[in-house]
Amino acid sequence: MEEKTLGEYTEVIKACKDIFEKKTKDYGTAWRILRASSLTDQIFIKAKRIRSIQEKGEQKVQEDISGEFVAIINYCIMAIMQIRMNGDEGMEIPYSRLDPIYTSIAEETRDLLANKNHDYDEAWRDMRVSSMTDIILMKILRTKQIEDNQGKTLISEGIEANYQDMINYSVFCLIKLDFAEKS
Repeated sequence: MEEKTLGEYTEVIKACKDIFEKKTKDYGTAWRILRASSLTDQIFIKAKRIRSIQEKGEQKVQEDISGEFVAIINYCIMAIMQIRMNGDEGMEIPYSRLDPIYTSIAEETRDLLANKNHDYDEAWRDMRVSSMTDIILMKILRTKQIEDNQGKTLISEGIEANYQDMINYSVFCLIKLDFAEKS
């Protein structure tokens, strides 16, 4: 079962990276102006929209929630990039330089997923997408609190670990929504 999950993860991330590449070619790296905390708020907006649609059972803007989970993944990867680059790379970065960074972050996050998935015995497969949305929102609130504490924690995981968990829960949601097969 774990090999199946890793294959599904790879397919979802491939589709997300394709969107990231196209948007980078359309918009450049305008997102570099954002602080990591602003990216966290962008992730919050996407997760709140998903939850709102789940609770209301309807939507007025006809954009599939799958696209919001993709955005969460890409914003989380951008936030990790921002943290790691620490403003040292300049504003405009060609996609050819971002591509290996994106891949590296996605692979680190996949490895975390594999380890946790092993220990938790694929429990996510029995979870509701709505519950995973709530967990993403909780991880966002945790991240915001850590950001408000200037990144300091006493016992908890750091900001990057929370972004990685948000990525992985978003991947799980997209797998459950058959996103890779639709894209």
